[in-house]
Amino acid sequence: MGALTDLDLSALWVSVRLATMTVVVLLIVGTPLAWWLAHTRSRLRPIVEAAVALPIVLPPTVLGFYILVALGPYGPLGHFANLTLAFTFTGLVIASVFYSMPFVIQPLQSAFEAAGQAPLEAAWSLRASKLDAFLTVISPIALRGYISAIVLGFAHTMGEFGVVLMVGGSIPGQTRVLSTTIFEHVEAMEYGQAHAISAFMLGFSFLVLLAVYIVNRRFPIHVS
Repeated sequence: MGALTDLDLSALWVSVRLATMTVVVLLIVGTPLAWWLAHTRSRLRPIVEAAVALPIVLPPTVLGFYILVALGPYGPLGHFANLTLAFTFTGLVIASVFYSMPFVIQPLQSAFEAAGQAPLEAAWSLRASKLDAFLTVISPIALRGYISAIVLGFAHTMGEFGVVLMVGGSIPGQTRVLSTTIFEHVEAMEYGQAHAISAFMLGFSFLVLLAVYIVNRRFPIHVS
C-alpha cells in the first residue's frame, strides 16, 4: 500500500469541504421541503417526491451533463450569476446539492412523518411561535432523522465520482476529490496509492452505515 502524497491529502481536504458545505446547504433547504412532503395533501407531492429521488436512479453522467450545461456561460444559472460556475468549487457544491438531495431529505421526511403534527399543535396552543415550536419540539423528536441525514449526505458526497468529474473536472486544490484521485492513480498504474485511498473509503463507508444502524436502534422516535 503506497503512501499518500500532498496531492492526495489536498484531494481529501477538498472532499471534506465539499461534503460539509453540501450537507449544510441541504439541511437549510431540505428541512422545510421535507416537512412539506411529510404533511402536505397536495397533488404535487408525488411529482416533488419523484424529483427529489431522481438522483438515486439517474446515471450520474446524465445528471452531471445537465448541471454542466446549466452552470455554463449560456446556461440559466451561469447566465443569472453572470459568470461560469462549471469547473469551480462553487459549481461543484451546487451539483453535489442536487446529487445528494435524496440522502438528506428522505430521512428527514420519514422522521417528520413519524413525529406527526400533534406535538406542534400542542406547542401552538401554549402560544409558542411556529419557529420556536419547530426548533424546540419537533427537531428534538426528529433527532434520529437529522443524524441519519447528516451522516448519509456527508458520506454520499464524499464518494461522488461521475457528477464531480462532469461538473468539476479534476483541478488540484479546487475540484480534485478522493474519488477522481483514485481513478487517476489507476490510470497512471499507481496501484499502491489507489489501494490506500480505496481502503480508506471502504472503511469510512462501512463505519458510516454502522453508525446509521446504531442510531436507528438507540434513538427511536417517540411521540407522547
